[in-house]
Amino acid sequence: MVPIVLVPGLLCSAEVFAPQIPALWPQGPVTVASTLAGETIAEIAAAILAAAPSRFALAGISMGGYVSLEIMRQAPQRVLKLALLDTSARPDTAEQTAQRLDLIERARGGNFEALAAPLMAAIAHPSRRDDRALGEINLRMIRAIGFAGFVRQTRAIVGRIDSRPSLAAISVPTLALVGDSDPFTPPECSEEIVAAIPNARLDVAPQCGHASTLEQPEFVNRALLEWIAW
Repeated sequence: MVPIVLVPGLLCSAEVFAPQIPALWPQGPVTVASTLAGETIAEIAAAILAAAPSRFALAGISMGGYVSLEIMRQAPQRVLKLALLDTSARPDTAEQTAQRLDLIERARGGNFEALAAPLMAAIAHPSRRDDRALGEINLRMIRAIGFAGFVRQTRAIVGRIDSRPSLAAISVPTLALVGDSDPFTPPECSEEIVAAIPNARLDVAPQCGHASTLEQPEFVNRALLEWIAW
C-alpha cells in the first residue's frame, strides 16, 4: 500500500480529483493537498511536505504539477512515484504573466464568479464547454477557493521558476498525462517533460482539454492505476 498525495490546480478544490479518489484508495490512503498555504510555489510545496506522509506517490494537475516539480526539488527522497497531469515545466512567458495579472485586476473590479466560470469552461474540450455538470463543478471549486485564494495562487504561478533544468534529476517512475486538445498546456509540454526525465512515459487522453481528471476520468483512472503498479 502506497500513500498517495494529489495536488489540485489553480482555482481547483479537492473535487477536481473526485473521480480518482475511489479508484486509487484500494492502492493506498489518498490525501488531497491544500494549495492555499503559502505565497510562492516553494512555500506551497513546503506546506504540503510538512503535512504529507514520510514517503508517498505524488500526482499534480496544472498548477499542482508546478508544485509537484518543486516538491521533487525540495524532497526527492520522499517521493516514490510522480504523475504530472496537464502541466508544464516551463515558466510563464511575459504574455502569460500579463494576462494573469490583468485577470486579477478585472476580477477585483467586478463579479469574480461571473468572470472565472467561463474561463474555467474555456479550457475544456470544445465538446464539453457547455457541459452543465462540469460547469457546476467548476462553480463549486471557484467558490471554495475564492478571490483571495485565486490571487495568491496566481501570483505564485507567475513567480515560479523554470523547472526544465531539474527534470533530468528525477529518477522515480513518472507519468505525464495530457488532454489531446489541452489549450493551456498542450501535449508538447508533456512531451518535453517525458523527453527529459529518464523513467517517464506519456499518456494522451482523447477528446480532452485541460481538465483531464473531470473530462476523461476513466482514462485518467486507468493511467494512474497503471502508474501506481509500475
